[in-house]
Amino acid sequence: MTVLLVMAKAPVPGTVKTRLCPPATPRAAARIAAAALRDTLDAVRGTPGVIPVLACAGCLAEGEDPAGLTAALAGWTVLPQRGNGLGERLANAHADAQAAYPGQPVLQIGMDTPQVDPDRLAYAAGRLDEADAVLGAAVDGGWWALGLRDPRHATVLRAVPMSTPDTGRLTRAALVERGLLVAALPVLRDVDEWPDALAVAAARPDGRFAREVGSSLVPSGRA
Repeated sequence: MTVLLVMAKAPVPGTVKTRLCPPATPRAAARIAAAALRDTLDAVRGTPGVIPVLACAGCLAEGEDPAGLTAALAGWTVLPQRGNGLGERLANAHADAQAAYPGQPVLQIGMDTPQVDPDRLAYAAGRLDEADAVLGAAVDGGWWALGLRDPRHATVLRAVPMSTPDTGRLTRAALVERGLLVAALPVLRDVDEWPDALAVAAARPDGRFAREVGSSLVPSGRA
């Protein structure tokens, strides 16, 4: 079985999705982040033949929608993120997932693509039967998914500059340099700034994420 590893940050106002502010307030941005994570967790739960694992930075109990997130994570393995930079935390999360489930491939995604669905995730996991790695590029030049038949190869991420327009290209190059056959996944838009949020919400209008994006533009006492 494939470990489906979700990298996430606790949706605490002022610490998450800050580039959505304005027009969103810090609390609205955190609620949008919580909704994105809930939609992502639902997609993983609906994917057959995977082992769900969350690697979390921060404390979910201190963020928005703690009860909903706790319920959504019933039966999951939850691990703390370790390390200082994103590349180090990604590499450590793959290593920790491998330690928890030795010998299993790992498919890792984030909480920034709430439009992902079980069919797309099952397709991505299945491609690890024919390739050493799978990489899903993001519109902004990064990547939204990385799958490794042998998670030890995630160590290359320690040396890849993250959150740049070249991150996807450099990640692929680092994997190829290790002699891996890398299969491409469909390109997705991840949510960094407000135009991304609007585009992703339009692509999945029935999700929690879309509802929170819409409600964040309506004055209310909660945001």
